[in-house]
Amino acid sequence: MSTGRKLVVEADGGSRGNPGPAGYGALVRDALTGEVVAEVAESIGHATNNVAEYRGLIAGLEAAAGVDPSARVEVRMDSKLVVEQMSGRWKIKHPDMVPLALRARELAAGLGAVTYGWIPRNRNAHADRLANEAMDAAARGEQWTRKVEEAPEEPEPPRPASSTPTTTLLLRHGETPLSIEKRFAGIGAVPLTPHGLAQARAAALALKDRGIDAIVTSPLARCRDTAAEAAAVTGLDVRVEDGFRETDFGDWEGLTFAEAGRGWPAEMKAWLADPEAAPPGGESFAQVSRRVRTALDKLKVRYREQTVLVVSHVTPIKLLVKDALGAPMSSLYRMHLDVAALTSIDWYADGPATLRAFNDTHHLPA
Repeated sequence: MSTGRKLVVEADGGSRGNPGPAGYGALVRDALTGEVVAEVAESIGHATNNVAEYRGLIAGLEAAAGVDPSARVEVRMDSKLVVEQMSGRWKIKHPDMVPLALRARELAAGLGAVTYGWIPRNRNAHADRLANEAMDAAARGEQWTRKVEEAPEEPEPPRPASSTPTTTLLLRHGETPLSIEKRFAGIGAVPLTPHGLAQARAAALALKDRGIDAIVTSPLARCRDTAAEAAAVTGLDVRVEDGFRETDFGDWEGLTFAEAGRGWPAEMKAWLADPEAAPPGGESFAQVSRRVRTALDKLKVRYREQTVLVVSHVTPIKLLVKDALGAPMSSLYRMHLDVAALTSIDWYADGPATLRAFNDTHHLPA
């Protein structure tokens, strides 16, 4: 019987010369948290690309079975051939592929359910890196294997839907030198100003009696320093969650909106029109949205039906508000969020989310 757990297998393989020195790499992720729970790679001597790719698939399915044999599995590969053949849309004609495909199907039959999807190579970078390490070893004539498995946590039994929400109190960090001048502040180490530290303390005092069960923060210093004030007041530990960090603004970091627009007029126009467009060398809002949703999913599992203070930045907080309201991505441009402002969202397991407060600054000193 399926546990309800879902795993993602990312696999790749290749050879230097086709045929040539060959190897594969595969990893298993928890679909909810995105965390890697198993990793495997191996040099396989002299073989073709297709053989190596199938070997990567087989190793990934074996690793998934070792994590949770009853899990549902989504396989992601950049090999169109393997994906189409394993999905049953293309015939397997080459005799070398037949026994490999049969082995993969045997493994898939022993799992809860397996689906296959093609992804571009740049989204399969982790497995590609492992496969290249294996090919390098094969080219040196080495027998090489990498296998990392984490002992899986005992899966929680399914729980019924509840009318008690998981509440996120979303606190933007205090004032920084860049926020005063309205400059792009992404993933750089930007400190709080003295006034920003006072804002963080004021927010912490306002939160003291809000029944907070946990504190989660972006890894960036301005948020960690803001979260430390709340920790000092509540006595709670602070957990760092990388998914709640600010957007990487790339070459626009430290610039004003006008300066970035003058330097990159076409890129700025595209960025304002398309959430998939990124600043030069940076990160798109669509990319940020995906990691923020993963961070939220992890939080809702870890702190189910609890109240969590999340110290973060403008973009992640706006994205959470957007998701709570079911609003389009363009709504990000129609929200204003002050430094050290509080926003509150209730997330229900059995219904839509509720935005309870937005950009609350009543606690801040003048």
